[in-house]
Amino acid sequence: MATTQTSIKHLTNEHNDWLRGLGFYKDEIQILKGRLTEVAGKNTGNEVLDKLNHFENQVTMQTTNVDTLRHDINSNLEKIAAQLQDNTPGYVDTALVDKHNALRDSYYTQEKIINELRYEFNRFAAKWM
Repeated sequence: MATTQTSIKHLTNEHNDWLRGLGFYKDEIQILKGRLTEVAGKNTGNEVLDKLNHFENQVTMQTTNVDTLRHDINSNLEKIAAQLQDNTPGYVDTALVDKHNALRDSYYTQEKIINELRYEFNRFAAKWM
């Protein structure tokens, strides 16, 4: 059975875009952490503390998710590089393309979650700053 192959250039460009995006979101999460500390220093009420705990948990979880996704993307890049040494130069097979597509879905989901978190936090911070 013949396998369909996809250009390595397309895959690696997209992987690299995702890695840059994850770096940006990691920086954004650090900014949120700093702002969380600022809000916590200015407010001590239970209503605020409950929300601060919520955001702190989300920041921790999203930091872990970004790190995990970054690792998975780098791992897929390594598998692509290894396959290129054994295959037609410039192409990878469908198994790695399928993994790539799953990573794409994960990246866009992570991007959406972080953007929603940032929006929710900014609304909260505007109320309590």
